[in-house]
Amino acid sequence: MVLPLVKLGTLAVKTLSKPIANRLKKEAGNYPKFRLFIINIAQINHRFSTSLQRRLYSHATNVKIRPLDEEKAVQAAADLLGDVFVFLVAGGVLIFEVQRSARSESRKEEARKQELQALKDKDADLAREVEDLKRKINEVESLARGRGLTGILNLKQGMVSESSKPVAAA
Repeated sequence: MVLPLVKLGTLAVKTLSKPIANRLKKEAGNYPKFRLFIINIAQINHRFSTSLQRRLYSHATNVKIRPLDEEKAVQAAADLLGDVFVFLVAGGVLIFEVQRSARSESRKEEARKQELQALKDKDADLAREVEDLKRKINEVESLARGRGLTGILNLKQGMVSESSKPVAAA
Protein backbone atom coordinates (compact mmCIF):
# COMPACT_ATOMS: atom_id res chain seq x y z
CA MET A 1 0.00 0.00 0.00
CA VAL A 2 2.82 2.40 0.86
CA LEU A 3 4.89 1.69 -2.26
CA PRO A 4 2.29 2.91 -4.81
CA LEU A 5 1.73 6.08 -2.76
CA VAL A 6 5.47 6.79 -2.62
CA LYS A 7 5.83 6.20 -6.36
CA LEU A 8 2.85 8.47 -7.03
CA GLY A 9 4.36 11.15 -4.77
CA THR A 10 7.72 11.06 -6.54
CA LEU A 11 6.01 11.26 -9.91
CA ALA A 12 4.04 14.29 -8.67
CA VAL A 13 7.23 16.00 -7.48
CA LYS A 14 8.91 15.42 -10.84
CA THR A 15 5.85 16.67 -12.69
CA LEU A 16 5.55 19.78 -10.53
CA SER A 17 9.24 20.61 -10.95
CA LYS A 18 8.88 21.22 -14.70
CA PRO A 19 6.41 24.14 -14.41
CA ILE A 20 8.54 25.61 -11.63
CA ALA A 21 11.57 25.34 -13.91
CA ASN A 22 9.63 27.10 -16.69
CA ARG A 23 8.66 29.85 -14.25
CA LEU A 24 12.33 30.24 -13.26
CA LYS A 25 13.21 30.57 -16.95
CA LYS A 26 10.63 33.34 -17.45
CA GLU A 27 11.61 35.27 -14.33
CA ALA A 28 15.37 34.85 -14.78
CA GLY A 29 15.90 37.99 -16.85
CA ASN A 30 13.63 40.34 -14.89
CA TYR A 31 16.03 41.22 -12.06
CA PRO A 32 19.12 43.26 -13.07
CA LYS A 33 21.69 41.71 -10.72
CA PHE A 34 20.43 38.21 -11.33
CA ARG A 35 20.29 38.90 -15.07
CA LEU A 36 23.96 39.96 -15.07
CA PHE A 37 24.87 36.87 -13.04
CA ILE A 38 23.12 34.46 -15.41
CA ILE A 39 24.54 36.21 -18.48
CA ASN A 40 28.05 35.62 -17.08
CA ILE A 41 27.21 31.96 -16.42
CA ALA A 42 25.80 31.60 -19.94
CA GLN A 43 28.94 33.14 -21.47
CA ILE A 44 31.20 30.80 -19.47
CA ASN A 45 29.07 27.83 -20.48
CA HIS A 46 29.13 28.96 -24.14
CA ARG A 47 32.93 29.31 -24.17
CA PHE A 48 33.39 25.92 -22.50
CA SER A 49 30.96 24.02 -24.75
CA THR A 50 32.28 25.69 -27.93
CA SER A 51 35.92 24.94 -27.12
CA LEU A 52 34.98 21.36 -26.16
CA GLN A 53 33.16 20.89 -29.47
CA ARG A 54 36.12 22.32 -31.39
CA ARG A 55 38.46 19.83 -29.68
CA LEU A 56 36.11 16.93 -30.35
CA TYR A 57 35.78 17.77 -34.05
CA SER A 58 39.52 18.53 -34.40
CA HIS A 59 39.01 22.18 -35.31
CA ALA A 60 41.38 25.00 -34.38
CA THR A 61 41.14 25.75 -30.68
CA ASN A 62 43.13 28.99 -30.64
CA VAL A 63 40.31 30.91 -32.34
CA LYS A 64 38.61 33.66 -30.35
CA ILE A 65 35.09 32.58 -29.41
CA ARG A 66 32.53 35.33 -29.93
CA PRO A 67 30.28 35.93 -26.92
CA LEU A 68 26.54 35.41 -27.16
CA ASP A 69 24.37 38.50 -27.49
CA GLU A 70 22.53 39.46 -24.31
CA GLU A 71 19.13 37.94 -25.16
CA LYS A 72 20.61 34.64 -26.31
CA ALA A 73 22.74 34.54 -23.16
CA VAL A 74 19.69 35.14 -20.94
CA GLN A 75 17.74 32.44 -22.80
CA ALA A 76 20.64 29.98 -22.61
CA ALA A 77 21.16 30.65 -18.91
CA ALA A 78 17.44 30.34 -18.22
CA ASP A 79 17.36 27.01 -20.04
CA LEU A 80 20.41 25.87 -18.08
CA LEU A 81 18.81 27.03 -14.83
CA GLY A 82 15.59 25.15 -15.61
CA ASP A 83 17.48 21.99 -16.52
CA VAL A 84 19.61 22.19 -13.38
CA PHE A 85 16.47 22.60 -11.26
CA VAL A 86 14.77 19.58 -12.83
CA PHE A 87 18.00 17.58 -12.48
CA LEU A 88 18.34 18.50 -8.80
CA VAL A 89 14.72 17.53 -8.10
CA ALA A 90 15.16 14.22 -9.93
CA GLY A 91 18.42 13.62 -8.02
CA GLY A 92 16.71 14.32 -4.72
CA VAL A 93 13.90 11.92 -5.58
CA LEU A 94 16.45 9.29 -6.59
CA ILE A 95 18.33 9.68 -3.30
CA PHE A 96 15.04 9.41 -1.40
CA GLU A 97 14.12 6.22 -3.28
CA VAL A 98 17.53 4.64 -2.65
CA GLN A 99 17.38 5.42 1.07
CA ARG A 100 13.83 4.08 1.32
CA SER A 101 14.84 0.91 -0.49
CA ALA A 102 17.88 0.49 1.77
CA ARG A 103 15.71 0.83 4.88
CA SER A 104 13.31 -1.76 3.48
CA GLU A 105 16.16 -4.15 2.73
CA SER A 106 17.62 -3.71 6.22
CA ARG A 107 14.23 -4.56 7.75
CA LYS A 108 14.03 -7.68 5.58
CA GLU A 109 17.59 -8.64 6.53
CA GLU A 110 16.78 -8.24 10.23
CA ALA A 111 13.70 -10.46 9.82
CA ARG A 112 15.85 -13.10 8.08
CA LYS A 113 18.40 -12.95 10.90
CA GLN A 114 15.67 -13.41 13.51
CA GLU A 115 14.22 -16.34 11.57
CA LEU A 116 17.65 -17.92 11.27
CA GLN A 117 18.26 -17.48 15.00
CA ALA A 118 14.88 -19.09 15.76
CA LEU A 119 15.83 -22.06 13.58
CA LYS A 120 19.20 -22.37 15.33
CA ASP A 121 17.49 -22.29 18.74
CA LYS A 122 15.01 -24.97 17.63
CA ASP A 123 17.88 -27.09 16.30
CA ALA A 124 19.70 -26.79 19.62
CA ASP A 125 16.52 -27.77 21.52
CA LEU A 126 16.05 -30.80 19.29
CA ALA A 127 19.69 -31.80 19.76
CA ARG A 128 19.26 -31.63 23.57
CA GLU A 129 16.10 -33.71 23.31
CA VAL A 130 17.88 -36.33 21.19
CA GLU A 131 20.69 -36.49 23.75
CA ASP A 132 18.13 -36.94 26.57
CA LEU A 133 16.44 -39.75 24.65
CA LYS A 134 19.80 -41.43 23.99
CA ARG A 135 20.61 -41.20 27.69
CA LYS A 136 17.25 -42.74 28.64
CA ILE A 137 17.70 -45.55 26.11
CA ASN A 138 21.14 -46.27 27.56
CA GLU A 139 19.65 -46.38 31.09
CA VAL A 140 16.93 -48.83 29.99
CA GLU A 141 19.52 -50.99 28.20
CA SER A 142 21.78 -51.05 31.28
CA LEU A 143 18.83 -52.01 33.50
CA ALA A 144 17.94 -54.80 31.07
CA ARG A 145 21.51 -56.09 31.11
CA GLY A 146 21.48 -56.02 34.89
CA ARG A 147 18.38 -58.21 35.11
CA GLY A 148 19.61 -60.47 32.39
CA LEU A 149 17.64 -62.11 29.63
CA THR A 150 15.36 -63.97 32.04
CA GLY A 151 14.42 -60.75 33.79
CA ILE A 152 13.20 -59.27 30.53
CA LEU A 153 11.35 -62.50 29.61
CA ASN A 154 9.71 -62.66 33.05
CA LEU A 155 8.63 -59.08 32.68
CA LYS A 156 7.11 -59.83 29.29
CA GLN A 157 5.46 -63.06 30.53
CA GLY A 158 4.00 -61.24 33.50
CA MET A 159 2.43 -58.71 31.20
CA VAL A 160 1.07 -61.48 28.94
CA SER A 161 -0.32 -63.60 31.80
CA GLU A 162 -2.14 -60.60 33.33
CA SER A 163 -3.78 -59.71 30.04
CA SER A 164 -4.77 -63.34 29.24
CA LYS A 165 -6.56 -64.08 32.58
CA PRO A 166 -10.21 -64.85 32.02
CA VAL A 167 -12.67 -62.52 33.62
CA ALA A 168 -14.73 -64.33 36.30
CA ALA A 169 -18.46 -64.25 35.92
CA ALA A 170 -20.30 -62.66 38.77
